[in-house]
Amino acid sequence: MDIFLQIWGGSAYLLAKILLSHAEGLRDDRIWRMAGWSMYLFGLPAWVILLAGRRNWIAAANEVGGGPSLLLGLLLAWKRLDRAPKFFDWAVRIVTYIMIVLGTVYSLYSFGGLTAFSQALEIGVTIGFLLGSFLLAGKNPAGWLFYGLMVISMGSLMFIQGKIILIIQQGVSLVFVISGFARALRRNTKIG
Repeated sequence: MDIFLQIWGGSAYLLAKILLSHAEGLRDDRIWRMAGWSMYLFGLPAWVILLAGRRNWIAAANEVGGGPSLLLGLLLAWKRLDRAPKFFDWAVRIVTYIMIVLGTVYSLYSFGGLTAFSQALEIGVTIGFLLGSFLLAGKNPAGWLFYGLMVISMGSLMFIQGKIILIIQQGVSLVFVISGFARALRRNTKIG
């Protein structure tokens, strides 16, 4: 089951990064962004199961908390909007912050404090994923930098847990994160 979840979650998240990275270079990016956000949503359950199964409570809560940001990204792409209406923006932020707090508090309780290196990596994953998804939903290039933090942190976490498929997936993902960032900068330079 572990291998199946690694393939499911890893391939969906990798494909999401490829699709979103490709979208950065296009004038009409709607279909690519919708496909990218959809792939993230498709892979989300596998990641939650994998992380919760290893007691990575912060990262598991991060994935759950990131769901609304992923939905927001999909909605914005579908509606061809660069920014969310204020109500949705605030609703996503509130859910995100609540999940960060709940995951962190439960992890601290479960481990008796910040006692494991894996917890520090999970914090990096959380910051990178939630802020990266939120910023990318609004087409902010800084989201790719946070995704870089997420990929490096998650790759390190998967390394110490021996999840070979996900280590490789995170390494390949980093290539598309860097590519997405470069494309987003070029897009913003052409616009500005």
